[in-house]
Amino acid sequence: MTFMAIDIGNTRLKWALYASPHPGAKLLRQGAVFLETIDSLADTEWASFEPPHSMLGCVVAGDAVRRRIEEQLELWDIEPHWVVPSRHEAGVTNLYDYPNRLGADRWVALVGARARALAGAAPRPAMVVMVGTAVTVDALDTEGRFLGGLILPGFGLMQAALEMGTAGLKVPTGEVVDFPTNTSDALMSGGANAIAGALERQARKLQARTGQAPLMLIGGGAAPKLVPITDLPFETVDSLIFEGLLVMQSHRLAL
Repeated sequence: MTFMAIDIGNTRLKWALYASPHPGAKLLRQGAVFLETIDSLADTEWASFEPPHSMLGCVVAGDAVRRRIEEQLELWDIEPHWVVPSRHEAGVTNLYDYPNRLGADRWVALVGARARALAGAAPRPAMVVMVGTAVTVDALDTEGRFLGGLILPGFGLMQAALEMGTAGLKVPTGEVVDFPTNTSDALMSGGANAIAGALERQARKLQARTGQAPLMLIGGGAAPKLVPITDLPFETVDSLIFEGLLVMQSHRLAL
């Protein structure tokens, strides 16, 4: 009963093939490609293994990209299923004003985070930070309610905005340092500290709301730039969306 999980972001498609559609299932294969190359997946990365029995994916890149992936999935005789955020799923309650307007990747990551928050002796609140093209900072309480979250520009968007709006700031990518002494480092350090400050404020608010220090989970391609400068205890999780898809698929099959 192999299961294919697919995460289509704004820049890349990531996929993982599992031995079964259940949390903790053995990972058989995985890969990632830029969206510019997805039209060859059926002839390259996906051509060499047996058809999965089912798939579930989340997509934020738009319907056109989703249709291109569905064309590649025609390699196998499986029906594609895509996550649409709802009010309730897999033990998580979505308190967004309009639940279906929440990004599918955020919703899936919250489901994955809830599973981790339940793994200890007692449920914990959780904060999910995804650092990519944009940065999201989302909060779960101990009851599994998504209380809301922040959306910030990512490192690249911050730097691009400054380059567009300020003369003379087209400089190479810098490093994150405490006291920058050149413009490249000043730009990178400013962006990193802006993001770190936002998530630290949210963590304090979530702890005040729930009375517990939250489980802090961080992921995304640009996470390594942020982790070293925050004073909060974090777990870095690259597979949180895949974990959420496994939980969702397991719950759907049980219905």
